[in-house]
Amino acid sequence: MSASNNLPMIIPSKHAWNHCRIIGQKRPLLPKHVWAIRVRLELSKRLRDLALFNMAIDSKLRGCDLVRLRVADVFSAGSVKERASILQSKTKTPVRFEITKGTRISVSDWIAHPLMSGHDYLWPSRFQDRPHISTRQYARMLKDWVMSIGLEPSAYGTHSMRRTKVAQIYKKTGNLRAVQLLLGHTKMDSTVRYLGVDLEDALAISEDVEI
Repeated sequence: MSASNNLPMIIPSKHAWNHCRIIGQKRPLLPKHVWAIRVRLELSKRLRDLALFNMAIDSKLRGCDLVRLRVADVFSAGSVKERASILQSKTKTPVRFEITKGTRISVSDWIAHPLMSGHDYLWPSRFQDRPHISTRQYARMLKDWVMSIGLEPSAYGTHSMRRTKVAQIYKKTGNLRAVQLLLGHTKMDSTVRYLGVDLEDALAISEDVEI
């Protein structure tokens, strides 16, 4: 018998990064979830959170681009723009997005708040060495939002916010090209994978079309 058979079992001191975590693509929020979170933020008068939540839904931006938004990106001539455009940090390509009426109101209220005085970034950090909130802080805020309406936080992430509106657009129209443009993807394959489109989706769309 080999001497190695008598050695004690080695137990790793640290768990794997995905221990007890739900991994894979994060779920988009459903319309009922969006409204439930929005109502709670409005009632609690959390102006920054409400403006950030609404802008995340409308803009469909990655977290790294959302937290870097500047006031000048969305605000001009004394009012919030109906449409805005930024250069994506990941792909270095521009992407445009709409800002709906409710989002414009919440963002305008936040910009007018005394805490925003003198700040260039739309979501300034409380720390002097950081000009804006971090993506990690944004993720923590999202966790609080989903937990406030009884959702499992591990099933949702910052990409849930990015996918929420486009998931509904695709469900209603089946227009992948429109979704690709809204997400700022350079390749259609990326959009297909991002939405999780499969054969059942394609068949469901085809069944609704009669010739």
